[in-house]
Amino acid sequence: MELLRRLFLPLTSPDPAAFEPQVMFTVGELEVTSTVTTTWVIMAVLFLISFLATRNLKEEPEAFSLQNAMEGLVQGIDSLVEGAMGPGMKQFVPYIGTLVLYLGIANLVGIIPGRDLFNLYTPTADLNTTFALAAITFFNIHFFGIKAKGIGAYLKSYFEPMPFLAPLNVIGSLADPVSLSFRLFGNMIGGVVIMGLIYNVITIAVPAFASLYFDVFAGVLQAFIFTMLTMTYISVEME
Repeated sequence: MELLRRLFLPLTSPDPAAFEPQVMFTVGELEVTSTVTTTWVIMAVLFLISFLATRNLKEEPEAFSLQNAMEGLVQGIDSLVEGAMGPGMKQFVPYIGTLVLYLGIANLVGIIPGRDLFNLYTPTADLNTTFALAAITFFNIHFFGIKAKGIGAYLKSYFEPMPFLAPLNVIGSLADPVSLSFRLFGNMIGGVVIMGLIYNVITIAVPAFASLYFDVFAGVLQAFIFTMLTMTYISVEME
């Protein structure tokens, strides 16, 4: 009975452990949490899907095949990058595609039946994950900004439109990744807590409908917002 309760936890009642990542094991003094192990699971799933979709590539894939679905997804991401960042930005398709796929799955971990049984935790409900993603975006923003403008023009942009505004411009550039990380983290941890409270006081029917918003709609929306802001920040810095 306990096994069944844990297996169908998303449809019954919450476990207080779902509110925070759990320490799975330690390597020396380094604690490996359920955030990390869940990310490994997501990476393994993406690798498996990629392998299955590309092991027998066909020039004209069959309709409704995995290759056909993945090609449609790649084309969609390609169009998204071109529409948001402009033509000539194909180099960002792999990074943006990775963000879309990882965030899309990570934000939906909360609806997986049996997540408590396997100690799956929504990675984006951990500030360490969102800050790491924002740090990668921050590096891309300034690396490609310098590459596109040159170091001189890049530094000069901080003193525009007036030199005394340079400190504010620096603060603004540092605030972008911080706001990215806290926006995603706040929305996802908020969903985890709210759904936990709902499961604790209400039975099956209402939480199932609430989950459509807090787990599915909000998760997909936050993945889209994070991705769009990433593309916007990078393209603006490269102008």
